[in-house]
Amino acid sequence: MTTPTVSAPRIPEAVHRRRWAILGVLMLSLLIVVLDNSILNVAIKTISTPEPTGLGATQSDLEWAINAYTLVFAGLLFTAGLLGDRLGRKKVLLAGLAVFGIGSALAAESGSPVQLILFRAVMGLGAAFVMPATLAVLMNVFERDEQPKAIGIWAGGVGLAIAIGPITGGVLLDHFWWGSVFLVNVPIVIIAIGLMIWLVPESRDPKPGRIDLPGVALSIVGLVLLVYGIIKGGQLADFTDPAVLATILAGLAVLVGFVVYEKRSDHPSIDISYFENRAFSAAIASLALVFFALMGVTFFAVFYTQSVRGYSPLQTGLLMLPLAAAQLIFAPRARLVVDRFGVRAVCTGGLLLVAAMLAAFTILQADTPIWILEVIFFLMGTGMAHIMTPASVVIMQALPREKAGSASALSNTFRQVGGALGIAVLGSVLSAAYRSGVEDKLTLLPADVRHTAGESIEATLGVAAKLGPRGEPLITAAHDSFLHAMHITALCGAGVALIGVVVVALFLPGRAPEEPEAA
Repeated sequence: MTTPTVSAPRIPEAVHRRRWAILGVLMLSLLIVVLDNSILNVAIKTISTPEPTGLGATQSDLEWAINAYTLVFAGLLFTAGLLGDRLGRKKVLLAGLAVFGIGSALAAESGSPVQLILFRAVMGLGAAFVMPATLAVLMNVFERDEQPKAIGIWAGGVGLAIAIGPITGGVLLDHFWWGSVFLVNVPIVIIAIGLMIWLVPESRDPKPGRIDLPGVALSIVGLVLLVYGIIKGGQLADFTDPAVLATILAGLAVLVGFVVYEKRSDHPSIDISYFENRAFSAAIASLALVFFALMGVTFFAVFYTQSVRGYSPLQTGLLMLPLAAAQLIFAPRARLVVDRFGVRAVCTGGLLLVAAMLAAFTILQADTPIWILEVIFFLMGTGMAHIMTPASVVIMQALPREKAGSASALSNTFRQVGGALGIAVLGSVLSAAYRSGVEDKLTLLPADVRHTAGESIEATLGVAAKLGPRGEPLITAAHDSFLHAMHITALCGAGVALIGVVVVALFLPGRAPEEPEAA
């Protein structure tokens, strides 16, 4: 590691002494925001059962319970980062946690699917203000030489949350009602707020300028339209649907208008010239692709382990531990590999490993030894750890420290859009391939049942269960069709990851860029 220049530290001594405690508080805040998405996945079946066990939610209700959070979260991330830079990151972080906690308590007591969707949107609002602020605060309590290590630990926290979400959800559902998966957030929020008031210092951009209201509005509208179109395309398993195409194109058009407006504005929300830095743009693209793969894989892996292999939600969560364990082990250490081989080599190798492990899903069958899946998960997590940490460091160090909130918000926005694309695109590929594989086997069913039975493997197995012994051939057909669809989907994901390999190999720097000075 290069020796830092001899200059006075920019971090006050009192803050420097408690920097690792502050990182722990930031990790706690990050944990509940990321954990919330993964914890809900295991509760889907329970929420779909009729009252009093669940809410009797339909497939569409369940999708919107997940997507309402993502839609609000992704739409407001950029704006939240800007407000944090201007109003103070600690204030924004505390407000976001409070809103998230209130939304969690209300979601736990939902009396209908509509209420659950509404309160999930409230949780997304709070989360949008939490996630970018955690990384922005981190950049303002660690000196530059320690930032890669701190960001590595921060990135490892994302992996931890993704892993313990399904496990926590499974344990709670074994002992309590479905609302407990939301109510568990409340005490964590209270503890995090108390520790934050005590430990975390305030920071903001010293020269924020006027708030760019037209730019803020354009960014929200554009992101919401784009993510909504992606989600809708995944629901319909058809991205050529006129309504889907219109929404996505409208979102892209608004975002193009945002870019044009920002380039001409004398007080822009974000300096578009940042994207002229090829390393910055390539690093953001690599993060988006990692989350594309991560969210897409966890989406179809849950169906493979539960619907095909017959594992419980808790067992499924435990099976995903290697994915998170690898990130926890390697994310904090990735900086050491970068010091030796450079950012470009490490990120290229990481994405190649992710692409290879996506392709490896094609060897999985209904009777494949489960340890093979565990090896795939571990190696995939290893690859992701060697992308997330170096890419995050490049992004955060490419901009002045004073713009940390904007940089964090940009990287998190691309993560969320990448994750939404992963679920929507790979989910729609999975759905279309499954339907085409199973529809010939549904001809014996009544005409009004066929369409519903072909929507997903869960729908087919539900119909087969009602048929009793006569439904056994349908179960076999469902498993075979799903495995074929999963293999096609995994290869599509691997192809996207290989595109990322080319981008990273061409545009990321061999070494971390020098820190730009604030104007």
